[in-house]
Amino acid sequence: MGAAGSVAREDVHKYPQYTILGGDAKFEELKEADGKVPLSKVSDPYLQYGGAYLGDPKDTNDFKYVTFTELPHFTPKHKSFMAKHLTQELFDKLKDHKSNKGYTLSNVIMTGVVTPHLGVGATAGDEDSWEVFKDLFYPIIKDWHGYDANTQTHPVDLDPSKLRFTDTQREKFNKYVASTRIRAARNIAGYSLPCGATEHDRAEVERVLKQAFSGLTGELAGTYYELGGLSDEQRDFLLSRGFLFQIPSARNLLTGAGAARSWPNNRGIFHNDTQTALCWVNEEDHCRIISMEMGGDIPSVFTRFCALSDAMKASAQANGTQLMWNEKLGFLGTCPSNLGTGLRASVMVKLEQFNKLLEGDNHEDKELLEQVCSAYDLQPRGSAGEHSPAVGAKFDVSNKQRLGFSEVELVQKMIDGVSKVIELEEMLAAGATPADVRVKVRELTHH
Repeated sequence: MGAAGSVAREDVHKYPQYTILGGDAKFEELKEADGKVPLSKVSDPYLQYGGAYLGDPKDTNDFKYVTFTELPHFTPKHKSFMAKHLTQELFDKLKDHKSNKGYTLSNVIMTGVVTPHLGVGATAGDEDSWEVFKDLFYPIIKDWHGYDANTQTHPVDLDPSKLRFTDTQREKFNKYVASTRIRAARNIAGYSLPCGATEHDRAEVERVLKQAFSGLTGELAGTYYELGGLSDEQRDFLLSRGFLFQIPSARNLLTGAGAARSWPNNRGIFHNDTQTALCWVNEEDHCRIISMEMGGDIPSVFTRFCALSDAMKASAQANGTQLMWNEKLGFLGTCPSNLGTGLRASVMVKLEQFNKLLEGDNHEDKELLEQVCSAYDLQPRGSAGEHSPAVGAKFDVSNKQRLGFSEVELVQKMIDGVSKVIELEEMLAAGATPADVRVKVRELTHH
């Protein structure tokens, strides 16, 4: 945190390590008569796996990047694909490489080193990072998505008229689906991503996006709120609606990668007047677009999503640039988990019979919803995450895949898969056994 022999509170209290080490209470306990804490009394949690603060042009007064001149000391606690793939040989090959905006291998891996529980553990600081560090990123992508970026290409299709949604499906969805949400990240070429952003780039991204929001008309017209300028009433309103993004904690991906520097400057939230379109600015990505509404009218939600994406694209082009995208990886962003479409389409769906099985004691039956969803590449989440029952029997069901399929394909798979889940829910309600349902799933998936 500091290089001096001892530090005053104002020197270090903005750093995430200050919170990790115990914050004000710990500082008070350790401080000496001069009000300072000798650095010999604490060990910096960001340096426990190797590395040193050698100075990085992106350092701020609330974050310093760690430079790794040697391979980090990975432990059994390090769960990420980055830790799995970063061999001594690969480290030596990439350690002196830099992207065109100055993002280094140390920057790429830092969050996965200092936050061992993360699943991916690597971040891109700009568009060029995906090319410069592809020897590390591509194996991570293969593990996470089952997609080979060396040989495959990624299709894009944002034409909502191609969705098939029958009147019968609409009727069923309106009966069982409480709400629908589709979200994805969009980033603007030519500017560094949040983990590598300069103050200038972050401000420019906000300017381009504000321009996009001010051009939205009709149903999409709304208001942009700067995160640093929220009144208590606005904050409470946004929180109560679930619109406010996570404030970075000392231990999450954003913090360990440097994406929370100078928080909350140039971050913000846009929503339209009917609260069915939402955009987060300069959180983990330049922009996260979210389209949502009550009920199960998926084509309506997807149409609005595509309109938001088109508005981002038009604003980028009006500023002489474009959205970050390439044919191998699709839409580019900060984290390898959100490449490709970066799209998560989800419904809150009421499944009372499946919920009863999850609340019961039969282990095989508890797995039934997971098996049914998995057959359609969907992921169910109960109230306490995966494999748990749901309060009010309302499950969040979403697409697992992001990369290698177009937006239209993934949303269609969700429509078709959720239709089948509802059909099986109705089978159970009519007296079928879990064994009957398993037979039916095999029939449906092997036709």
